[in-house]
Amino acid sequence: MQRTLILASTSRYRRELMDRLRLPFEVHAPEVDETALPGEAPRALAMRLALEKAHAVAARFPDAVVIGSDQVADLAGVALGKPGDHDRATEQLRRMRGQTLVFQTAVAVVCHAAQFAQHDIAPVRVVFRDLTDDAIERYLRAEQPYDCAGSAKSEGLGIALLDAIDSDDPSALVGLPLIRTCRMLRAAGIELL
Repeated sequence: MQRTLILASTSRYRRELMDRLRLPFEVHAPEVDETALPGEAPRALAMRLALEKAHAVAARFPDAVVIGSDQVADLAGVALGKPGDHDRATEQLRRMRGQTLVFQTAVAVVCHAAQFAQHDIAPVRVVFRDLTDDAIERYLRAEQPYDCAGSAKSEGLGIALLDAIDSDDPSALVGLPLIRTCRMLRAAGIELL
């Protein structure tokens, strides 16, 4: 019998990505503090939070296989999180225009009962166009990506903000690297096909 699969996330984007796998899964909020530690690099922050989220939910459901994930937009070593509102999104996109960012998307899969834990990170290099203030404003009014790290949704109109995307795990930019997740789920004993 296969273990219960849990996504430790409140992200609708991660839930939609998990739906692609056509596996039954539950969703539980990890309830972890996502504040960066002093001097913590964006890559380290994403990895730590993915692990903390997975372990927080696994502590409540030790027999389940739990997936935790986190994404941090990395602009030359500076972490850009979810803007939360229009003004912060405008400021983020102005800083990002003409720049290359790395979206650090980490995933962790754990099962406390089986003493299983794996984690990995899928960096995605994204080159932003040199956007005008008018283009930024029109985009934000149209899509309102205030719950997205880096203020842009590549799976929507945000693709028009970009010049290039470089990744070996295409779903990573949306918030959950499914290729890596599938690899870890198989290792944890979850049958995918």
